[in-house]
Amino acid sequence: MADRGAEAVGGPRQERAALVELRGVSKHFPGVQALDDVSLEIHPGEVHVLLGQNGAGKSTLMKVLYGAYQPDRGEVLVEGKPVRITSPAVGRRLGIAVIFQEFSLVPYLDLAHNIFLGREPRGSLPGTIDHAAMHAEARRLLESLGMDLDTRAPTHTLGMAQQQMVEIAKALSQHARILVLDEPTAALSERETEHLFATVRRLRAEGVAMVYISHRLPEVFLLGDRITVLRDGKRVAALRPGETDADRLVQLMVGRSVDTAYARERVAQPGAPVLEVEHLAAENGISDINLRVRAGEIVGLAGLVGAGRTEVARAIFGADRITAGEVRILGAPVRGAPHQIVPKGVALIPENRKAEGLALIRSVRDNLLVAALKRTFGGVLFRPRKAYAVAANLIEALSIATPSVNRLARFLSGGNQQKIVVGKWLNAGSRLYVFDEPTRGIDVGAKAEIFALIDRLVKQGAGVLMISSELAEIVKVCDRAYVMRDKGIVGELSRAELSEASILQLAMHHE
Repeated sequence: MADRGAEAVGGPRQERAALVELRGVSKHFPGVQALDDVSLEIHPGEVHVLLGQNGAGKSTLMKVLYGAYQPDRGEVLVEGKPVRITSPAVGRRLGIAVIFQEFSLVPYLDLAHNIFLGREPRGSLPGTIDHAAMHAEARRLLESLGMDLDTRAPTHTLGMAQQQMVEIAKALSQHARILVLDEPTAALSERETEHLFATVRRLRAEGVAMVYISHRLPEVFLLGDRITVLRDGKRVAALRPGETDADRLVQLMVGRSVDTAYARERVAQPGAPVLEVEHLAAENGISDINLRVRAGEIVGLAGLVGAGRTEVARAIFGADRITAGEVRILGAPVRGAPHQIVPKGVALIPENRKAEGLALIRSVRDNLLVAALKRTFGGVLFRPRKAYAVAANLIEALSIATPSVNRLARFLSGGNQQKIVVGKWLNAGSRLYVFDEPTRGIDVGAKAEIFALIDRLVKQGAGVLMISSELAEIVKVCDRAYVMRDKGIVGELSRAELSEASILQLAMHHE
């Protein structure tokens, strides 16, 4: 997406009075000043980009706007009048819709019911629902986003990208005047992202006021009319896209210069194969998968959303049953459930770290130890002192920002949560690391740290299989890459052949 910055639209336009204004908002949580005297104006027909690292206060500020949090100080004005938004229901009545990064869908309801939950169209008889009208409108909303989905399908059967689009359709169904988009493209493919951008432009032309939160800086210049930068709960800059550049924004967010080039010293001659996959098929739909990862190299697995990349990772890890073919780790065939695969040295850092990679209500210490309890304690009693020492060493080695080993994982930023997921596998002595969207939803500073960590793993002799929807990451980071389409591998690209264009050429249908 980085090469699309030249298409930026917007530019000078007639100034309109703010539709919503937050003045001097502060919010304190135990041990944390989440917001400190933050002010923000949201104008109709504009996209206001809100930038900042994980933990900078962006989501907290939007929850104040939405009514999920009450500010300790400050006020909210709508059309120049002070209002008390005491709950999300009050926010919705004022025309405020928010798509948070964490989905709010009900897994076992169908798509139409999720989109219109609590607002179902009434049937001709009292107490009934007009299901036909509801499904027809849900289908129309999804089609406007370029999605051809069965509105009667249970939501849990969808992938991450499709669920995100259902969230967007749900917000659009509310006819919002103020729309907040929190990392809306984090799980979307290039094609789905283009559909979203078209929707944002259409809503802007219709006068909708939007707040757009993203860690993808090219989107700032492509869509943004205003930019506000938060750092450590404070507003550190308010400017227009034409007044700045990507490097300056990164410096404002992080408070220092950050190398975003992800340059790494590549291994001239990788070691022996860590992972060998031959003619692999699984019950999740993948078939005839052939790939290899050697010690000391990072191998990309690219393709459009739905191509089967995550399914390959799950089959290798034993989460989905293999129906044909073979997986070899360090030359030895392996097959079975995850608890049988993990001792062979395989680590999976899943796309949805909160649901599949972490126990959010457990401590940082517990999360770091859980994958290797027998290895750490020798299969005998749990020893608190040793547990503390092991966890403290991992926290220091990975630079995990936490006040204590006992801090609950759910209170940490996305980047630090990702480090914990990696840390538990370091403690398990893993030799193959499968990273599924390793930088999804984390800020630019944390991305640099994650890639430095991956580089450190391969320098220590591990092999890495990396899945990413951001083609620039595959090109910059990987030594070579496999490309998937329709649940199969359609090509392998060497380092010399690796480019965003070559990946897309293989990943997309050419009929």
